[in-house]
Amino acid sequence: MAQAVIAETEAGSAGKQPKSVRVVLLALMIAMMLAMLDNMIVGTAMPTIVGELGGLEHLSWVVTAYTLATAAATPLWGKLGDMYGRKGAFMTSIVIFLVGSALSGMAQNMGELIGFRAVQGLGAGGLMVGVMAIIGDLIPPRERGKYQGMMAGVMALAMIGGPLVGGTITDNWGWRWAFYINLPLGAVALVAISAVLHLPKKRAQARVDYLGAALLTLGISAIVLVTTWGGTEYAWTSARIMELIAIGVAALVGFVFWQTKAAEPIVPLHIFRSRNFTLMSLIGFITGFVMFGAVLFLPLYQQSVQGASATNSGLLLLPMLGAMMVVSLIAGRVTTNSGRYKIFPVAGGVLMIVGLYLLSLMDTGTTRLTSGLYMAVLGAGMGCLMQITMLVAQNSVEMKDMGVASSSTTLFRTLGSSFGVSIMGALFNHRVQDVMAERAGALGSKITEQSAQLDAKSLEKLPAVAREAYQHAGSAGTHSAFLLGSVVAVIALVAAVFVKEVPLRGAGPAAAKPDPQDGPASREGVTEAV
Repeated sequence: MAQAVIAETEAGSAGKQPKSVRVVLLALMIAMMLAMLDNMIVGTAMPTIVGELGGLEHLSWVVTAYTLATAAATPLWGKLGDMYGRKGAFMTSIVIFLVGSALSGMAQNMGELIGFRAVQGLGAGGLMVGVMAIIGDLIPPRERGKYQGMMAGVMALAMIGGPLVGGTITDNWGWRWAFYINLPLGAVALVAISAVLHLPKKRAQARVDYLGAALLTLGISAIVLVTTWGGTEYAWTSARIMELIAIGVAALVGFVFWQTKAAEPIVPLHIFRSRNFTLMSLIGFITGFVMFGAVLFLPLYQQSVQGASATNSGLLLLPMLGAMMVVSLIAGRVTTNSGRYKIFPVAGGVLMIVGLYLLSLMDTGTTRLTSGLYMAVLGAGMGCLMQITMLVAQNSVEMKDMGVASSSTTLFRTLGSSFGVSIMGALFNHRVQDVMAERAGALGSKITEQSAQLDAKSLEKLPAVAREAYQHAGSAGTHSAFLLGSVVAVIALVAAVFVKEVPLRGAGPAAAKPDPQDGPASREGVTEAV
């Protein structure tokens, strides 16, 4: 690592972070906010967008194009940062994101908006990876725990404030400002990063692995489309879904084979030799599966069963997100002070299982206080896991692989969220349709024929009998979805039990010796720390 960076991180280890590092961290949090906030703001503005541009039949592609591009670009941004320098790759991703935002705001029809959202997604793929990798370069893992609360706070703020901000902007300024709002924030981040961030410049001799990138993009795109379209646009057993599964499997098998041959692979397979890295990737996948499923179904339950307003839907998640932020902050402080971290993935796995099981017990008579307490248990579990997974994954690889480690962990979490929303959604829909048919007969089947996920406005228009039937159906659907989530969360707990507590870089010579089974990455980290 360059001397300037070492000097700053050592200063941070000794006490207060230098002003330049604090400015960079602020800029990184702004960029992270942009990546997380965008879909939530745009989601609120979508009815207005469709009203002006038309193209209702292509509505889902506004989100799908962004998600696909983000997932596909994530590994490539991580590798480009490792090969050519983190700062340049990160600033480029911000510029592409801002260009996509500006073009999306100027879109004149739904086709243009979908295309420009894909451009925006390409940039967004580098935002989160860049934030995590730059923090990995600037701050030793032992000190990094201090900033977990900050990152969890940004995430909570995005989820709570996104719908509120989106609704306010759309109502007062028009839907185009849902995209334009990114420009001043992104400009601030760009200026701060350009002026203050100083990282070593790199110039790799090997060429970018374009074949590997193409195969991985094809495989990821096929997986995301399967999870997005399966059970909604197409039946799970339809020819289109089967074709996508076959394409995805073939592309990913080809990708893995090619990575063993490529001179500079997009995802070096040797990083998976580290037990901890592999386990953290698995835990990240499960965390994404559970978290985004909860974010989807908790507001749905509270609106349809408990009669909450859709306007403040983000606030409904406050017990979960608040607990996640507080516990993440505590976990970071304890990790920084003690250098011990294994307890958090284990405790997080237990709390996540218990929280999801408690949420599966909710019915039409569950009060908001009770559901809030259940959500807090789940949030505490995710708070133990959200940032620790990235910290341990980065600590398990050599510094030269920091970008691909960050991008791979982010990608696994993204894919987990895609699978979670899809599988839990399919289970929810199936259960709701069955209960509606049982309680409301042909009327119930007709109501849920197009969509089993009704919003508050749709519910208000239903006859009283159908509305009561849907309350029971929604309760049954969330029971099935969260019960599945609790079973899946067991995998995260089992993985956490096998995590090796390898000393964090920056922990000092008193740290325990690394376990040789965890691979050369962790040994290199300890040598660097000493």
